[in-house]
Amino acid sequence: MSLLAFGINHKTASVEVREKVAFDLQRLGEALYSLQQLQGVNESVILSTCNRTEVYCSSENVLEQKNILEWLAQYHQISTSQIDQCCFSFHDEHAVVHIMRVASGLDSLVIGEPQILGQLKSAYSSAQEAKTVYGKLGRLFEHSFSVAKKVRTETAIGENPVSVAAAAVSLARQLFAEFEHHSALLIGAGKTTELVARHLRQNGIKRLVIANRTLTRAQELSSLVGGEAALLGDIPDLLLDVDIIISSTASSLPILGKGAVERALKVRKHRPFFMVDIAVPRDIEPQVGDLSDVYLYTVDDLKSVIDENVKSRAGAAEEARLLIEQGCERYLNQMRSSNVSDSLRIFRAHAEEIQQQELDKALKSLKSGGDAETILSHFAKSLTNKLIHKPTINVRKSAEFGENEKAAWLLDLFDIASNKKDAQE
Repeated sequence: MSLLAFGINHKTASVEVREKVAFDLQRLGEALYSLQQLQGVNESVILSTCNRTEVYCSSENVLEQKNILEWLAQYHQISTSQIDQCCFSFHDEHAVVHIMRVASGLDSLVIGEPQILGQLKSAYSSAQEAKTVYGKLGRLFEHSFSVAKKVRTETAIGENPVSVAAAAVSLARQLFAEFEHHSALLIGAGKTTELVARHLRQNGIKRLVIANRTLTRAQELSSLVGGEAALLGDIPDLLLDVDIIISSTASSLPILGKGAVERALKVRKHRPFFMVDIAVPRDIEPQVGDLSDVYLYTVDDLKSVIDENVKSRAGAAEEARLLIEQGCERYLNQMRSSNVSDSLRIFRAHAEEIQQQELDKALKSLKSGGDAETILSHFAKSLTNKLIHKPTINVRKSAEFGENEKAAWLLDLFDIASNKKDAQE
């Protein structure tokens, strides 16, 4: 079996590129079905987050990066030249290590962040629903989740991480030192928004509004963090009173445009906005950042804040790396063992068939009144001859062509000493 991990992430591509190949999670099944049509693809999983789009495949033959690249470009209706310089691929053992690193949070923008494991499990679940993962790739994901759990429980990799949410709030404090005098608008009501809301509350934000596509979900989250709920359509009016805007939705189109912000700035008499767009694709039109009195940041701009997280986790990351290496070796050993399982089952079935044939003959002779000792002796001799006949013939034939090592293999398989001295010992 051949494995391939292919994609782009925050290390290789900017947010402008990443949003071009981000998948609509509501239509992930369609994408998986399309991917499965590629020649040679047996199993597949697609992971799409704000920091990465990655495709994992298994095949009986070697999968080419070029084929997956062309599929990805065609699916998103872009040219391969837009992404071919920032994509990566890992094959076989290296793919195993990469998936385990992703699951464990070692490949994340925020080292050790826990959200990626949940996102990877969701991607795996979507592939299961689409029936595109069921065999060896599925076992790899299950094993990777186990390794990730081991990394999280046996190392300090996840202790007090500087999350993207915390980094966004930290950046906001650089512009607004006294949060108790300011209001914040959070767009979206997912897990990241919840983390942002909690950090804002911990830092004493005066007012917190959560705008979402569905009011019910906005109300649920607002009740947890002591905020107000609103709909996305309320955003133009909300802009008049808030100073901090942090957005994180799964929308495929921008939610906040330049025109709405321009109109709000006029009413606000150019009181500044601080905005962080964590979403990929972006929720806030990039042109908004061209406006005076608007400080717009993307998830990529949080890197300087998060770099401290990387430094503080160097020791834990090394411990995690060793656990991943061990996990990879265990998985590969299991796969090597499973690769011969079918052959061993066939071999055993063949031996049991011969055994049954000889046993039937012996039982028939006993029922006919034959001598038991003679019948048992014949049964043992006949069974032995049947079992060793083909291997003996094949070893002799191989020797005629100079392949003498098969004779040594035969002795090794049956754990038989190769000379009299060894036999006596």
